[in-house]
Amino acid sequence: MATSKGGPVSLNSARLRSALALATILTAQLMLTMDFLIVLVALPKIQTELGFTPAGLSWVPNAFALAFGGLLLLGGRLGDIYGQVKAFKIGIAIFVAASLLGGVAGIPLLLIAARVLQGMGAALAGPSVLALITTMARDETERNRGLSLFISISSVGASVGLILGGALTDLLSWRWSLLINVPIGAVVLVLIGRLVKETDPKPARLDIAGALTATLGSVALVYAFISAAEHGWTAASTVVSFAISVGLLVSFFRIETLAAEPLLDLSLLQNRPRLGGLAVMAIIVGMHFSMLFLIVQYLQKVLGFAPLAAGLAYLPLSVTIFTISPAMPRFIVRFGPRPLLAVGGVLVAASFVGFAMLDGDSSYFPDVFVPLVVHAVGVALIFAPGTVAIMEGVPDEHAGAASGLLQMDQQVGGALGLAIIAAVYAGNSMPSEFTIGLGTAFAVAAAVSLLATVIAIRTVRRKRPSTGTEIPEPQAVHF
Repeated sequence: MATSKGGPVSLNSARLRSALALATILTAQLMLTMDFLIVLVALPKIQTELGFTPAGLSWVPNAFALAFGGLLLLGGRLGDIYGQVKAFKIGIAIFVAASLLGGVAGIPLLLIAARVLQGMGAALAGPSVLALITTMARDETERNRGLSLFISISSVGASVGLILGGALTDLLSWRWSLLINVPIGAVVLVLIGRLVKETDPKPARLDIAGALTATLGSVALVYAFISAAEHGWTAASTVVSFAISVGLLVSFFRIETLAAEPLLDLSLLQNRPRLGGLAVMAIIVGMHFSMLFLIVQYLQKVLGFAPLAAGLAYLPLSVTIFTISPAMPRFIVRFGPRPLLAVGGVLVAASFVGFAMLDGDSSYFPDVFVPLVVHAVGVALIFAPGTVAIMEGVPDEHAGAASGLLQMDQQVGGALGLAIIAAVYAGNSMPSEFTIGLGTAFAVAAAVSLLATVIAIRTVRRKRPSTGTEIPEPQAVHF
């Protein structure tokens, strides 16, 4: 049997090593992708055990989303500067430690702190996943295979997270929706350093001030809406939080204007269709997050679903999106992004009109099922066209920055939208009856979704994108 370099044994060994390395990286991607939804199904149990207020409960998903979205661009830059493997390992280590901390948390503040740390770890590890898949591929075929598997893993992560989170909460405890990351992450950490070669560092300047002002400004803005729900719009905490958020966000844009190597290339925001696409994407992702947040509680608190049943109840949403999404490139070429975005916004708004009619006498079918499917069609019509509207016309040298901007827009927009709708619900709810306030919250969500349609019509170009327009697949949207 040949054992020389290039012989069958060496070749098979290299293939096995490459396949194991890819499997390790994709396992980490699945873990990061599931994190939002695996906890979402456990929210009612978390609220009961730790004593979260209705508005305060939104911090459980939002703390992760804000930290992840706000620090995503910085995480990508750190990987470039110090090496993608090193950034990946440190990010996964932080994520695993934070998962352990959250799994043993006994008070709301400790759980929120753990979710922030999870977001920080994901922001550092997440950008390195794609970078490592592309750099460790030995040829174009291997690279394309890795990217295809990456897209598939990112897509199924939503459904897996909902079902796994429900099963763990049902059979063990909500704490295992966090603790499950510890053994998985530990295995990833052990394997990654042995299987994947470090990338070459690329010296550059870090825009830490930009990352901090963007993240803290977003946190202050979300806190302001939650404070408004719990203490009133004129409360000192609300007014001060709004003022701080404005000051920090203005400082962020000022810093980016003056920085030699800014975190965000502001020239990307000088394109009207791109701005419109970013606004539409942020609004719809935010409304989508709010639907997931409120409906999962409705299913368990009003309809009496167990956590696993609540997770399975979302399958029509995932199946509908997965069914429609493959056809979207053809629709985009034929119609262009604008009509698809406009129709998608109308359908999402219509779904919220249906959700607003839910009460204590409603049932899963058709009262939840039908709006859920309509909602799924709407977000499917927005996700890919919105991505095209944002990425179209971006020069090759700015493609990475634009992709990072898109992912940051989704996470921060999702957190802000969830905070607004959660604040509306909390301001109109009663502790003894979950459905009171639900109609108002969903009515506001419907109006905000229609705003996305108006923005799309007014800003996104009428012309069709070229047939070669690429539709990137962001790694962190939780549909």
